[in-house]
Amino acid sequence: MSLNEPMLMCANCGKGEEGAIDLKFCTACKMVKYCNRDCQIAHRPQHKRACKKRAAELHDELLFEEPPPREECPICCLPLPLDSTYRYYACCGKSICDGCIYAMARTATMKKGKKWKGSACAFCRTPPRPDEEFIKQLRQLLEKGNASACYELARCYANGTNGIPQDRVKANELYLKAGEFGCAAAYCNLGYAYHAGDGVEIDKKKSIQFYQLAAMKGDVFARYNLGATELKAGDFHRAYKHFMISARAGHKDSLHVVKQGFMNGHVTKDQYANTLREYQKSQDEMKSDTRDKAVVFLR
Repeated sequence: MSLNEPMLMCANCGKGEEGAIDLKFCTACKMVKYCNRDCQIAHRPQHKRACKKRAAELHDELLFEEPPPREECPICCLPLPLDSTYRYYACCGKSICDGCIYAMARTATMKKGKKWKGSACAFCRTPPRPDEEFIKQLRQLLEKGNASACYELARCYANGTNGIPQDRVKANELYLKAGEFGCAAAYCNLGYAYHAGDGVEIDKKKSIQFYQLAAMKGDVFARYNLGATELKAGDFHRAYKHFMISARAGHKDSLHVVKQGFMNGHVTKDQYANTLREYQKSQDEMKSDTRDKAVVFLR
């Protein structure tokens, strides 16, 4: 049966979509349909090779798509920086960039004429809370499916902060849940964990799988690690595809590798020029005067 024809028959027994027959797609390749699991199993020897090839193609289509837009600071509406210079507030469930935190601190200092000592939320102005209340707020948000809250709680367990005892196993459980909620960084951290054996047994295959999940959700650090893995394996084509995607999203180390690839003949002049333009555009979108001042202020 041609892939361009309507799939009206079971690929194994030939029965059509008539009456009570409910044909289901092969979940891996989406190319053929079956009337039941027995037919799918019976047809497997004939279908296996084409199925694996198409499933790999579908996976790569998702893997090498351009990443989704970065989360924005709710105050300045600029994309949050790649270098984690922002803070998550459990009071309102918002991630605020250091530039906006600095701006609020400066305003408070000018009004009171005193050195700013607090760390009230720059979005909802809630004053600082004790560790136990912060953790309680995180757990409440987690129960509502808040990915960022789940990720922050995982970090507390991973680092043993905010009154939480260090527990890498618990941290990885929460990273997995946060990833399932939609947090790219959580999947990236799981990739690190399985690569290094941090709270889990070392499993390089799982590490790659989690890096891929993180990269598809827009994590440039996971994307960079995938590129490095492909480079080490000698697959320059896939490696530089990863590096160019993460560089276009503003990742400096990836841009450096793309530049080296251009000098060594693995990246074309047009590819490098386009990557460089998009890198600068991403960097400009994340910059602001208050963020630059915040760097000096926090130092």
